Amino acid sequence: MATIFTRIALGEIPSYKVAESEDYYAFLDIAPMAKGHTLVIPKKVEDDYIFNLDEKCYEGLWAFARRVAKALGQAVPCQRVGVAVLGMEVPHTHIHLVPLQSEADMDFRKEKLQLSQDEMAQIAESIHSAFLSLEK
Repeated sequence: MATIFTRIALGEIPSYKVAESEDYYAFLDIAPMAKGHTLVIPKKVEDDYIFNLDEKCYEGLWAFARRVAKALGQAVPCQRVGVAVLGMEVPHTHIHLVPLQSEADMDFRKEKLQLSQDEMAQIAESIHSAFLSLEK
């Protein structure tokens, strides 16, 4: 059975898409720690542990996440873009990219933001536009 993240990448479940390639997909976390909190996943591999990925998928995922992080940093004012790989809540490898003003912003225990659909769509479009501009 496909994971929820696979179903999102296939378009079966709506998401706020930030970037996409043939093998990877990036979308906004619906329970963000900060505005712009993005998840990056491999589209064709559902393993829940990043270190189980084959080398090509692993390296490609990180290269794609790097491009998304650069776009995120351009689109959302922040000091840095933090990175975390936990993979405990959804059994599908995913990288969290979180805009940071301080290290405290990367606390997964803190209360999540409540953003409107319009705000989420605007943030996703802003990051997507920045991502596309990086490709030129």
